[in-house]
Amino acid sequence: MPLTPSRDVFITCAVTGSGGTQDRSPHVPRSPEAIASDAIAAAKAGAAIVHCHVRDPETGAPSRDVGMFREVTERIRAADVDVVLNLTAGMGGDLTLSDMENPLPPSEKGTDMAGATERMEHVRLCRPEICTLDCGTMNFAEADYIMVNTPGMLRAMGQMMTDLGVKPEIEAFDTGHLWFAKQLVSEGVLEDPALVQLCMGVPWGAPDDLNTFMAMVNNVPDHWNFSAFSIGRNQMNYVAAAVLAGGHVRVGLEDNLWLDKGVLATNAQLVTRARTIIESMGSRIMGPAEVREKLGLVKRDPL
Repeated sequence: MPLTPSRDVFITCAVTGSGGTQDRSPHVPRSPEAIASDAIAAAKAGAAIVHCHVRDPETGAPSRDVGMFREVTERIRAADVDVVLNLTAGMGGDLTLSDMENPLPPSEKGTDMAGATERMEHVRLCRPEICTLDCGTMNFAEADYIMVNTPGMLRAMGQMMTDLGVKPEIEAFDTGHLWFAKQLVSEGVLEDPALVQLCMGVPWGAPDDLNTFMAMVNNVPDHWNFSAFSIGRNQMNYVAAAVLAGGHVRVGLEDNLWLDKGVLATNAQLVTRARTIIESMGSRIMGPAEVREKLGLVKRDPL
């Protein structure tokens, strides 16, 4: 098939994530102040969108604390640089089984299951332009951990996003997630055109080989907008791959800690490296105002 590279590209920076990276690099931000500071630095480096989780400031453990999301939101919006805010709504679906012979009740360690309204409370209060919708259930790398997102849960959360006027970013970790996303659009739960993030190389979802990547791309409707990333050493390779495939780009410490072999990165450095790759390919970096117009986003104040 002929290449149709993107000529105008937006960069998303995934600032901190919820994985166990907090003790592997001093640059992974933990506190709301540090997360917001990194998001602002990423915006100044060229990221049009910042994707934010929050963490316990002391331990670095992932959190759903509404107050911390509120602080991150307010700090970013008070900054001297504009950026589109994308908050995770993926927390609250973590299930860890007890053991192979006695899986129930679930293990208290690692299990965090919440209802749709609770999972969406920070989105309702903070009113970001975008929030994520992990569009399926998946086994993760950890032995007994399952990311649980049932069809009923996704319909409920997706409808809440639509009613709030917050754009869902469909997180697709495999082709079946895209299949269900198209079903949600056909039912009117999500608006058309949708926004998709292709998540490559996350065990045990879609591997990050190019054949699988193009299968994912080919399952995104032509009039939808998509971005893509891979984790670890292939993060920058997928900057180029996403642009070549006609999409947009995500980088950041949620997905990769390294700038070069033996060199730990900051979020701003990863954005700068991605920007260099994109512009060297002859494409142009989009700003936040252009992204809002392209995606039909509305910037609102927190409640």
